[in-house]
Amino acid sequence: MENFQLLIEAMEYIEDNLTEPIKTENIADKLHCSKSTIEKLFRYINNISIRDYIIRRRMSKVSREIVSNPEKSLLDIAVEYGYGSNEAFSRAFCSVWQVSPSEFRKNPSKFELFPGYRIDRELMEEKTMDDRKKIDISELYDCIRERKGCYLVLGDIKSLIPINEISHKAGDLAIITAMKRMEQAAGAEDIVFRIGGDEFVILTNSKEENYSNSICEEIISHNDEPIFWEEKEIPLSLYVKVICYEGRTALRYSEFFTMLQNELSEEYKRQYF
Repeated sequence: MENFQLLIEAMEYIEDNLTEPIKTENIADKLHCSKSTIEKLFRYINNISIRDYIIRRRMSKVSREIVSNPEKSLLDIAVEYGYGSNEAFSRAFCSVWQVSPSEFRKNPSKFELFPGYRIDRELMEEKTMDDRKKIDISELYDCIRERKGCYLVLGDIKSLIPINEISHKAGDLAIITAMKRMEQAAGAEDIVFRIGGDEFVILTNSKEENYSNSICEEIISHNDEPIFWEEKEIPLSLYVKVICYEGRTALRYSEFFTMLQNELSEEYKRQYF
């Protein structure tokens, strides 16, 4: 329990200081623990280093700035997030999004690629590690409550682990591509969310199942289309499922997340076993 409390406080500190220089030493000093302790805990829970997490969160926030403030210069955004030159800023952005900030501004994505992890205080009641390693879906949950009876399209990347074994950056490219396929298939009033490492949701604004099925067909039509990483051709496929959440039962965020995960798990079993 003490370690989980440390993790919560570390993530909160990072979120509060994304526009400031952040070093692991700063986090350790703030939490009154050793640098080694927070590094090991962070990597064990999140599967990436603190440094990589900070870069991904910064560039995810930056992408929102680029989309929501088109009048703001890229240099101003770079300076706001602690980058002294366009070159350093562009390298960091490209390492996450695989395109330059200027290219992204011309062809932006509306989704947040690396949303901040939320370890809800209510989850402190739970006992397992897996129940604590969740993405913040509170915004998604609130939207679903407003769209009671509408359909959701769930998507999951097939075999992401072998792609990550080639390179974690190849895995990041697979996630970006999967999200773009979901976004391109969605309608103008639909909302696309990433809810896990390789799991996604399209919250439609429709109560017609046929509409959601057509989205699924569009996504599946791109299965086996490859991504390219350092001259490697890597086939990328998603399996998808349509569900309708009627909102009859009040679920906590953690329970709702588990429901979505179980739906994807059942789809995986149906297709492969």
